[in-house]
Amino acid sequence: MFGDLAVMSLSTVIGFTLSLLLIVGSIIELTTNFKIFLHLSGLLMVIGGTLAAAHVGFEMRYVRQALGNIKAIFFSPKMARGMLTNEVARVIRWGYLLQKSGIQALESDVKSLKSQDAFLAYGVGLVVSGYTGPEVRHMLDNQVETAFQRHTVSVEILKYMASNAPAFGMMATLVGLVVMLDNMGDDPSKLGGGMAVGLLGTLYGVLFARLVLMPAAEKAHQRESIIRFRNMLVAEGLVMLAERRSPRFIQDAMNSYLDPAIHFDIDKAPKK
Repeated sequence: MFGDLAVMSLSTVIGFTLSLLLIVGSIIELTTNFKIFLHLSGLLMVIGGTLAAAHVGFEMRYVRQALGNIKAIFFSPKMARGMLTNEVARVIRWGYLLQKSGIQALESDVKSLKSQDAFLAYGVGLVVSGYTGPEVRHMLDNQVETAFQRHTVSVEILKYMASNAPAFGMMATLVGLVVMLDNMGDDPSKLGGGMAVGLLGTLYGVLFARLVLMPAAEKAHQRESIIRFRNMLVAEGLVMLAERRSPRFIQDAMNSYLDPAIHFDIDKAPKK
């Protein structure tokens, strides 16, 4: 369930494409000389400087994780809204299993969880071990919050990179202006073109920060928040399993976390 889904997020691709078309369209409105916006040296200074600062400020493995989040924004999330109803249904099924066959049946039913969902496997293990409801809640709350903190380190790195990119864009502009002024004595007529090229560094820095890094940070944070909410929902269900609550009580308590549009209904669930 939580394996990487190699499916492009259609809404993200469409939104990104439309935004680029608007930018390109505005440029076409101003000029047809697109080559003036190409400046490889300025682009390399912005990207190289931003990555260098990130590697100095953070451990390399976290920087790699942050860069992976940039690619991940174009793919479907691991947890979608509709999956939350399935989580309620799963815990309720376990509630019936506990009523009918006891804790041994639950233990045998979840043997495959470790390879599919580490959090759920840990939580069910606590229930099987016989911990009380408050004990299960305490340990699962710790697990949820520490996992969220670990997984959002990359978000902070992306925001750090976004704050630095415009500065390195300015650096690229200053370098370009220095080179331009150094060559001005040879041919003053090239002053305008040289200044235009120099200013591209600032443009690249702003675009890299605001069109790539910040959106990637926000989407990564949003997706981790959804997973955190799902884990809190599941934790609540596992606490009630530990307290041997009835399936209908579990349904009502877990549904209280959800939008009414996606509430699980025992009476409408297919009978097995």
